[in-house]
Amino acid sequence: MALSYKARRRWALLILLVGLPSYIAVAVWAVAQFDRPPVLLELGIYILLGLIWAIPLRFVFKGVGQADPDAED
Repeated sequence: MALSYKARRRWALLILLVGLPSYIAVAVWAVAQFDRPPVLLELGIYILLGLIWAIPLRFVFKGVGQADPDAED
């Protein structure tokens, strides 16, 4: 079952305001648990972690910035 436009907007807002900052804090904490790797490796780790959260949630954000397709003009 697909999410409605309003539901996707609400989920996207919740994910961006609560989920993403929490995920960033956990990612920084996890990387800080190890000795500091070289800068390029650390950058690669952060890019990989950024893709890990974004790819599964892309369906929630798809079309959220556009006008509601179900709304009447």
